[in-house]
Amino acid sequence: MMTGKFLKFFSPFVKAMPELKQPQREVTFKEKFIWTALVLIIYLIMSNIPLYGINTSESTDYFYWLRVILASQRGMLTELGIGPIVTSGLIMQLLLGARIINVNMADPYDRAMFSGAQKVLAIFLTIFNGIAYIMGGAFGSVAELGIANIFFIFFQLLFAGIIIILLDELLQKGWGLGSGVSLFIAAGVAGQIFWNAFSFIPTPSVADGGDGLPRGIIIAIFTALFDNDPNTTLGTIFLRQGNYPSLLGIITTIGILFVVVWFESTRVEIPLAYRGSRGFKSKYPMKLLYVSNIPVILVNALYANVLFFGQLIAGPGSTLRVTNGGLIPDFWIDLIGKFRVETGTGPVSGTQLVPIGGLVYLLTPPLGLDELVASPLRAIIYLVIFIFLCVMLGRVWVEVSGLAPRDISQQIIDSKMQVPGFRSSRKVIEKILKRYIPTLVILNGIIIAVMSFTADTLGALSSGTGLLIAIGIIHQYGETIAKELAASQYPGMRAMLGMD
Repeated sequence: MMTGKFLKFFSPFVKAMPELKQPQREVTFKEKFIWTALVLIIYLIMSNIPLYGINTSESTDYFYWLRVILASQRGMLTELGIGPIVTSGLIMQLLLGARIINVNMADPYDRAMFSGAQKVLAIFLTIFNGIAYIMGGAFGSVAELGIANIFFIFFQLLFAGIIIILLDELLQKGWGLGSGVSLFIAAGVAGQIFWNAFSFIPTPSVADGGDGLPRGIIIAIFTALFDNDPNTTLGTIFLRQGNYPSLLGIITTIGILFVVVWFESTRVEIPLAYRGSRGFKSKYPMKLLYVSNIPVILVNALYANVLFFGQLIAGPGSTLRVTNGGLIPDFWIDLIGKFRVETGTGPVSGTQLVPIGGLVYLLTPPLGLDELVASPLRAIIYLVIFIFLCVMLGRVWVEVSGLAPRDISQQIIDSKMQVPGFRSSRKVIEKILKRYIPTLVILNGIIIAVMSFTADTLGALSSGTGLLIAIGIIHQYGETIAKELAASQYPGMRAMLGMD
């Protein structure tokens, strides 16, 4: 009954939403590649078109530390990035996983309505976030913007958000490779790594907190090697002041790359035999990183919303504080978060709120060894919370995404396979899978949380979470492309590759 009411509430909105139909024919690999490239080009163009009518010089960037993970660009059409899409997916999956709603995914109508409701919720969140951004002063004070500019900025954010949702849907429906969310994150991380590796823009002088060398670590290495200044050596850029890209950072980035690829390639294999032929044997592989980077994306979607509203409620300019004429004592507000205002260093001017206390402070990783040494207790608390959330959301994702033991056992039975030496029964196979899958999910959460923490602490060329997500995405794209190429050359293998 709850499901009916839930779906009926969204039904009128789903019917009014623009929708892309699934292909009615087999889409060739070449076509998928072209569509995927076109989606990426459109996203990159939008990421370089400034929002008209904004004033970032007098504004606050609420998401500066999550920009790469949310695939957003400050002051551009992609200001909100994939935040609404990921948040709506998180909410819907949590409702489904907690059995608050009971959608029958085997029913095509329920499945279509669930996907449609998720898209409608993403648009609602785009509207909500756009209003919250404007009213929170992310584009300058409301008084200075004026009514006309406020409406114009809002509609730019709304239509850009709808385009991003449709681009993601285009790939998800089978016209392209992977998903738009993954593609946009990987592009953003790759761009940040390239910027931190090859930027020629010099950092401030030593007196101003920098070292005077180019920001890009690769360029800084060549400068240190060929510069006649005796004070500039490879030792001086091993750890750089101001958390600028360092030699340790590039070593960490390369190390994390190899470690993640190794974990992605490590599998636990369960032997299988075909019931109809005794000579045919196979194996069911389960990756050590069973749910890959999905828990990290979900945790950061949760963090993004907590940190955003934490800044609105507890920021220095919050109207709730007594010092600003509010009714809540600053002591209680500081329990939510306490911030230091810094001037932005990116291509778009403005200020940033850096957490220095409260709950919000515990949800942000220590960036650099100096922060780790300065507050080790905060680092431990952050890591424990991060691991816990990664494990819990990983378990929820397994339950709702068809990766649970009961779902896998049914797939094995449907494919007329069985585990040698055991009775061909779904419950028997499910019991065997329960020995492995819950453990793999826990290990998955611990491994990705620890690696993300390590990358942030040692100053990798992108955020730890962003780096893990991008490496996992690129590895998955490699596997997807390999499957597509194999299926295009040998169509009979499509069923075996799980593509039908």
